[in-house]
Amino acid sequence: MLISSCALALAACSDKNAKTAAPAGPTEVGMYTLQPERQVVTNELPGRTSAFLTAEIRPQVGGILQKRLFTEGATVKSNQVLYQIDPATYSVALKSAEAALAKARASLGTAQTNAKRNAELVKIDAVSRQVYDDSQAAVLQAQSDVAVATANVETARINLGYTQIKSPIAGRTTTSTVTPGALVTANQTNVLTTVSQIDPLYVDFTQSSGEVLQLKNALASGRLQSTGKDEARITIKLDDGSNYAHPGRLQFSGVNVNPTTGSITLRAIVPNPDGLLMPGMYVRAALENGVNESALLAPQQAVTRDPAGNASVLVLGAENKLERRRIVTGAAVGSRWEVVSGLKAGDSVLVDGSLRAKEGDKVTPVPWTPRSANKAVTGDDASTTAPSSAQTAQPASAASAAASR
Repeated sequence: MLISSCALALAACSDKNAKTAAPAGPTEVGMYTLQPERQVVTNELPGRTSAFLTAEIRPQVGGILQKRLFTEGATVKSNQVLYQIDPATYSVALKSAEAALAKARASLGTAQTNAKRNAELVKIDAVSRQVYDDSQAAVLQAQSDVAVATANVETARINLGYTQIKSPIAGRTTTSTVTPGALVTANQTNVLTTVSQIDPLYVDFTQSSGEVLQLKNALASGRLQSTGKDEARITIKLDDGSNYAHPGRLQFSGVNVNPTTGSITLRAIVPNPDGLLMPGMYVRAALENGVNESALLAPQQAVTRDPAGNASVLVLGAENKLERRRIVTGAAVGSRWEVVSGLKAGDSVLVDGSLRAKEGDKVTPVPWTPRSANKAVTGDDASTTAPSSAQTAQPASAASAAASR
């Protein structure tokens, strides 16, 4: 009798536990519905800054350097005098050339007077024809002497002006390689200093030929709309990760592919009013390639990849059953992937609940939003779906079952 009573009690307890552990229905999961969005397609590329204009300052005449008339690293104006070479010898040469010019002009006056007189005398046969011809030739020779002397004066004046070494452009100077008292020579190899114009500034970067072909195919197929020929905006990211305040614009796109690297050279112009950018800096340039007016963006946590790297998602199908669908992804946009193919607008993909549901399961879908919108709720994924009454009741049921045991 005692054994029978215990068996009946255990059977009753088992029936009660079985009823408590009975499934509560379809699993509640977070789903994200894809909708078309306007997306500017960008490509981040490494690049280097370079000066808009660069002038290497060298002397055009030789001599002893008397003065340096600029502050190293300061901004200079166009035609501002940077160095002064001792002008004494060039000043004397100019005066000598001017004196030679005056002598040539005096000789020209005498020759013209003689030629005019002989022209009257030859009419009455007072002088021979030979004398007349010689006087006319003397005028032409005197005129040539005046022209040569005039050119010598101009040369001497130019050389005297070259004793003041000026900057051909406005910009910022570098360090000076010479000091007053140094001997410089005309067209020497070593530069005295360099002047660089850094507002605006060039940014030179490269893009692979494969990326260029993909972009052209996307534009040709109509999936992307062009932002304008050679008018793409450039956003600069500095080496420390911060964004540069002034956007640039694409100025030049190369037409030849580098056979060594397989890349194409691009050049952008970036304003630099504050002088923050300096030539030679490493930057990253975000190039706006085009605009996708109906882009589909799926959360990255909804996309899984097999060992071969093929991407797929779980999509809500008929009767709320999950279906595995392979997709092709494009560029990463923040925390989402651009979906190139495999999904269409209105499809719902599983984001939260991948550990509670699998392909073929019937689920109860609830809207999903990013975690930042609701940080208080946690799940097995990056989920923000609120727990349902069935989910909150499951721990209590398990506790009751354990207590009954």
